[in-house]
Amino acid sequence: MHIQIDDPARPDVFALLEEHLRNMHELSPPESVHALDVSKLKVPEITFWTVREGEQLLGCGALKELSPDHGEIKSMRTPANLRRLGAGRAVLQYMLSEAKKRGYKRLSLETGTAEAFAPAHKLYESVGFTRCGPFGDYRLDEWSVFMTLDLTRHTFQNPKSL
Repeated sequence: MHIQIDDPARPDVFALLEEHLRNMHELSPPESVHALDVSKLKVPEITFWTVREGEQLLGCGALKELSPDHGEIKSMRTPANLRRLGAGRAVLQYMLSEAKKRGYKRLSLETGTAEAFAPAHKLYESVGFTRCGPFGDYRLDEWSVFMTLDLTRHTFQNPKSL
């Protein structure tokens, strides 16, 4: 697997992000969907990566800087037909490493509460994320699960070995 900074407007990536947005709107009411469209992923405070095997897109993820010591994971997605191949874990480990390099002390995320989000919860918990209250501009919402990871205490797998 190869992880690289990529353009969210690239046709195959754009299609994956559209799938992501459609799915989020199927699972949560519109006011509780916090997934970003391509234009919102192309801002200076967000770095966007893809995971590929050759030319095959296996997934994506983004890291948003909330403050000099706090980052947020956004747009983690793997295509429905290519799940369980390790791409999600690979990009997550890569972003943890990048967050640490940037000097972030904390990394947070928002995800949904529907049963369909259970595999994501399990993935995040497996690397040490714990549930927390809303952060940044988020508000308490019955459709949201907030999670955070203290990077000052976290050890993680070297993404070069993935």
